[in-house]
Amino acid sequence: MTKRLILNAFSMPAVSHIYHGFWRNPATAATRFHELDTWVTLAQYLEKGHFDALFLADVLGVDDIYKGSADTYIEQAVQIPIHDSSTIAAALSAVTQELGLVFTSSILQDHPFSFARRLSTLDHLTKGRVGWNIVTSVSHNASQNFGLPRITEHDERYRWAEEYVEVVYKLWEGSWDDEALLNDPRNNRFADPAHVHRIHHHGARYKVAGPHLALPSPQRTPVLYQAGSSKVGRQFAAQHAEGTFILCRNPEGARVLTQGMRQQLVAAGRHPNDLLFLQGLSFVVGSTQEEAERKAAELDAYLSVDGLLAHISRDLGVDLGELAPDQLLQDVHIEGVQGIIDYFSDAFQRAPTVADLANAYAVNTRIVGTPEQIADELERWQAAGVDGINVMYETTPGSFIEFIEHVIPELQKRGLAQREYAPGTLREKLFAARSPHLTDRHPARQWKNAFR
Repeated sequence: MTKRLILNAFSMPAVSHIYHGFWRNPATAATRFHELDTWVTLAQYLEKGHFDALFLADVLGVDDIYKGSADTYIEQAVQIPIHDSSTIAAALSAVTQELGLVFTSSILQDHPFSFARRLSTLDHLTKGRVGWNIVTSVSHNASQNFGLPRITEHDERYRWAEEYVEVVYKLWEGSWDDEALLNDPRNNRFADPAHVHRIHHHGARYKVAGPHLALPSPQRTPVLYQAGSSKVGRQFAAQHAEGTFILCRNPEGARVLTQGMRQQLVAAGRHPNDLLFLQGLSFVVGSTQEEAERKAAELDAYLSVDGLLAHISRDLGVDLGELAPDQLLQDVHIEGVQGIIDYFSDAFQRAPTVADLANAYAVNTRIVGTPEQIADELERWQAAGVDGINVMYETTPGSFIEFIEHVIPELQKRGLAQREYAPGTLREKLFAARSPHLTDRHPARQWKNAFR
């Protein structure tokens, strides 16, 4: 039996997300990111197309790391301005019934006690459709916005994340026993205090007494996502995540990554299929290959090399604004640049320039073709170990609508896309699980009944 692909829509409450410069295209609603109707329209299209979830990315700062300043980020709206993704998820809970609502929240931005209560509340409001993308934030300015002098050292950020998730796990999984809720008006007993516990957490960064103030939600712990690509980040994902976002150049690279991480899952005491691998891809669809390529060229006329290089500079921690766009990459000797050159080397047809690097970064994970050709390519990705696709957009909601109207019917014909939603919570839908809760293999479950 053919296994279906998980389909997420990858978006951000900002003017410009991945394809910088595309906000200028009159076909996109990106500049109306601050209006609720924009998000309601998108979410309802996604639900009509039986997407599994809308995933909302986030950043918490803007660094002076392109041409020595933050001016390009602000001028070209490179992920600034940006609004709060959890607020949008909450608003969309009222206008959707089945669509998963996944948002990003950094360990920087909220105390784990208040965050745990907010997530439980959203999980109740959505009847169990919430997911959390756990991030540690890579921006100096993000750290400065929360009172730190600069970014915390990489491995220490993940030690911080380990304690953060321990606190929320204790609150979600251990503070209220399954027997705690009585709802007994005759005897004036809503809950049994013998089954509601303080957690008495005392760690390096947090001291949290408890108890959790919210009722245990349908999933207790929301579906957990993580996107770290470093060695430590992947180890964290193998221990904690249920979904991880990857950005491989090709299926062969995805095969190596997924096989390696599944071995890490086993080493962490989990099952190889406890983690879903979601590859980031975008699509340009045409009735013929020629039409698709023409549409792609028309879209690419809006690409901003400056905006793309600013984005890459932030990700690399290297100011590419020091280089001329027509400078040959083979002559670049800035530490950190050579690795990304090697990463995209098979995308170049000649001696590449700095501008070529920007364009490769934008379109190297894009599939251009007919619905049948796109489905063929997605079968290759799936055969390489990919469980689903994080669909990126050139225009919103247009890119998603084209995918829903033209590609999904072909995927459904092949058994690669669902025709109806399965019942239950987001976790039950994604894993065909019998329970809305984490499996006992997950480290969070060690706190179930731990405080009796």
